[in-house]
Amino acid sequence: MKHRRRRQCAIGVPDFREGVRLARKVGQIVGRGRRRWLVRVFLGRDHQTRKRRYLNRTIHGPARRAQEYLTKMLHERDLGRGLEGAEITLDEFVDRWLDTAAKPRLREKSYQSYESLLRRYIRPVLGGRILSAVTPLDVQDAYQKMIDRGLSSRTVRYTHSVLRSAIRQAIRWRLLLQDPTDGAQLPRLGRREMRVLTAEQSRAFLEAFRETHYGALFALALTTGMRPSEYLAVKWQDIDWDRGTVSVVRTLERARGGWRFSETKRARSRRIIKLQEWVLKVLKVLQSRTIQRSGWSWPDAAELVFTTPAGRPISSDKLAITFKAALRQAELPIIRLYDLRHTSATLALAAGVPPKVVAEQLGHASAAFTLDIYSHLLPHMQEQAAMKVEEILLGRDRPQSSGRKRRKKGHSEAVAKKLPSAVGVVRQSSPGRLRA
Repeated sequence: MKHRRRRQCAIGVPDFREGVRLARKVGQIVGRGRRRWLVRVFLGRDHQTRKRRYLNRTIHGPARRAQEYLTKMLHERDLGRGLEGAEITLDEFVDRWLDTAAKPRLREKSYQSYESLLRRYIRPVLGGRILSAVTPLDVQDAYQKMIDRGLSSRTVRYTHSVLRSAIRQAIRWRLLLQDPTDGAQLPRLGRREMRVLTAEQSRAFLEAFRETHYGALFALALTTGMRPSEYLAVKWQDIDWDRGTVSVVRTLERARGGWRFSETKRARSRRIIKLQEWVLKVLKVLQSRTIQRSGWSWPDAAELVFTTPAGRPISSDKLAITFKAALRQAELPIIRLYDLRHTSATLALAAGVPPKVVAEQLGHASAAFTLDIYSHLLPHMQEQAAMKVEEILLGRDRPQSSGRKRRKKGHSEAVAKKLPSAVGVVRQSSPGRLRA
């Protein structure tokens, strides 16, 4: 009986005394019941106590699965990889990754988004598992649970991007040999509606806000296409009154314990935007009415162009509530605060502004990226381009034999009005580019 039990202690090792001793120095599989195995991997001796150190892991299933796990761990050890990944849980690794790898390179808002996604969707499902024991099937199951909860494809893909970034860092830290997120099947990204204001609705919007506290703010937002975090961070020193420009050099974000200025979304986002003449006049009126206050809890707020009526930095979330309430009062389509950026780009492209210029004003990496987002405008732009080329080839006073009416003076404005009831279709961006 003892002889049979010793044979079970070391699977794949000859049943003699020296072989058992060798197994204990390399790796062991010990039966712990029906379809339950204890896998032990020898990690060497402790430098101080000189005692043997083992990695112990319980495997459920057939003996073949335990043997595969033992082989994998021995392979990682032979490659010189540390086996810390087999000793810590995914929760413990994520904590370390967020503090040492993610936080130093991410903006505060992005860091909070990463932490939130992992806390809400990954940790409850996989957090208690040993890092090296997480399989592609486990990852796929976590994503399926998100889909079953009714979460959007964009959220699932964004979560996958964050988890994949963490796992790849684990590989670089030599905690893992393979990436369990490889091969995960992600839900398709469909096309979603982008709601924007037409030219006529934009005029009504500006008129409705003209005499309000935020009139100048929305005038700047609609005419420049700046992001909310960008125009809320504009200081008076950023406006060049002689050249009529505004410089985008920082963003404003809410941090723990107060407000802070941060870098722009990308290096390309640092740019200079030409202001329309009437917007400059509105800003000058605002500057003349600005009252310098003292005793700020956050002194830099005194330099901001846009503040609350109490003179504090403006929260984009609270501004969005005010924005939507005013839209309802003016009986205009309800759009997001960020959609003012899309409206600005849409009006510019519909008016015939070159995509390269629009891309530079928005801070996009390329004109191709801009056209991909606003692809719903391409048919109108192609029609306008065809008419311009035709005028060059045939002359402006050509006969109307082609059946097409001559282009009128207000064609650009008419094109803007033809946008389909303030609703366009935009391709959802990848997780790395959540918003334009």
